[in-house]
Amino acid sequence: MNPLSSALAVLTAMITPAVLISACGALILSTSTRLGRVVDRVRALTERFEELARGGQEMDLVEERRVVIFNQLDKLTSRARYLQRSMTVFYMALGLFIATSVAIGLVAFAGVGWSVLPVGLGLLGASFLFYGSIILIFEARLALSTITMEMDFLWQLSQHYAPAELVRQRSPHYNRLTLKRRP
Repeated sequence: MNPLSSALAVLTAMITPAVLISACGALILSTSTRLGRVVDRVRALTERFEELARGGQEMDLVEERRVVIFNQLDKLTSRARYLQRSMTVFYMALGLFIATSVAIGLVAFAGVGWSVLPVGLGLLGASFLFYGSIILIFEARLALSTITMEMDFLWQLSQHYAPAELVRQRSPHYNRLTLKRRP
């Protein structure tokens, strides 16, 4: 094999992990965006909770609102932990794929005896990518549960304020909370 073709083969092999590096970057970016949205939601709910705790406004169902907000804050805390953990894992995978690319270049000079190094690093990086994706599945399920909880509360709240004849016409899709009807 001539030197030019072997050099091209090494460069081609070093570029191959770039696809996985790009995938890690996309996952890191989307996970970071999701974490930012969770933080924004926590801040908004915290303000709302503090407002309810001060008793700033007279409104119906204050205690039920506090319970819903408190439960959402609890779930959002768990979501933030999942997202932070998955971002850490994705960054580790990114580092391993970069190390894989470098190791491919080093193996070209060190000899075939070291070829297990880039393969091992690549497999480890792929494992981290898989693990981070599994964590995101748990976070997505938790996100769905917070949305469902909020929808349940809003459904019950709308039944509380809606005219009785309208409530009788609709079949409830969410029946987890029971609120007393306004007289």
